[in-house]
Amino acid sequence: MTAQLLSGKVFSEAIRTEVAAEVADIREVHGFSPCLVVVRVGEDPASAVYVGSKVRTAEELGIVSEHLHFPAETSEDEIIAAVRGLNARSDVDGILVQLPLPKHIDEQKVLELIDPEKDVDGFHPVNAGRLMQGHEALTPCTPAGVIEVLKRSGITIAGKNAVVVGRSNIVGKPMAMLLLHENATVTICHSRTADLPGVCSGADILVAAIGRAGFITAEHIGQGAAVVDVGINNVEDPAKARELFGPDDLDKRLATIEKRGFTLVGDVNPRDAMAKAAYFTPVPGGIGLLTVAMLMKNTVTAARMRRKI
Repeated sequence: MTAQLLSGKVFSEAIRTEVAAEVADIREVHGFSPCLVVVRVGEDPASAVYVGSKVRTAEELGIVSEHLHFPAETSEDEIIAAVRGLNARSDVDGILVQLPLPKHIDEQKVLELIDPEKDVDGFHPVNAGRLMQGHEALTPCTPAGVIEVLKRSGITIAGKNAVVVGRSNIVGKPMAMLLLHENATVTICHSRTADLPGVCSGADILVAAIGRAGFITAEHIGQGAAVVDVGINNVEDPAKARELFGPDDLDKRLATIEKRGFTLVGDVNPRDAMAKAAYFTPVPGGIGLLTVAMLMKNTVTAARMRRKI
């Protein structure tokens, strides 16, 4: 068996096309375009890349976008004032504070100040609570993207055994809730789970979100499972790359390590997943591409919910 690769690019482009059509409809019928504001503090290189991608995508889809960039030394009070100002603006539908923030700023305090109706990351406790109770809510983008991939691939969720490896507030917990709402039987695993391979190998749907390169191996994967890899890790050691990649991919990965100093890999050993799973999301090119698309979808959803259209 060789797993069918589920391309994040294909699904991302489909969602982006749908969002662009919805934005055009809102503009034509209601006379406005949804507005997303991204707040960035400091000069973290990865954050700059992520924010640039989000702002650029918003503009491509017809969403009004603003990028508020503050110096690293900006005080917590100034960031709080900026968020409160965005909460008060009637034209702003979505607010995203790019993490990480500098150490002198309390990230949780800032995130909890965002108006839940404009919380397009879906991290606010109000949205987390609504998700848990099964009410309409803005949902964290990465778990929502996983559900989109499963549904658009024709993979049945209802009645299936789903295992989520990882219990973070950003991915693991909301992922479990979304699978539960789709009528899967859900198990959450973590560092203290007894017999992790035994639990994981019984999954019809296995979602890995633990942040450990290639941790999920053949012993964790049931024959014919759908394996969703949410992890993004840097592998710098050529010997580690040889453990993870088969002959079709190894030379390219080694060349990437030599050129860039690292290659991207998820939490799942891709060679093992390709041999045992029925479906597999690659890294790169998998779930990561869905995150920005789902952010755009959340921005339009927020615009409709808060404006009652």
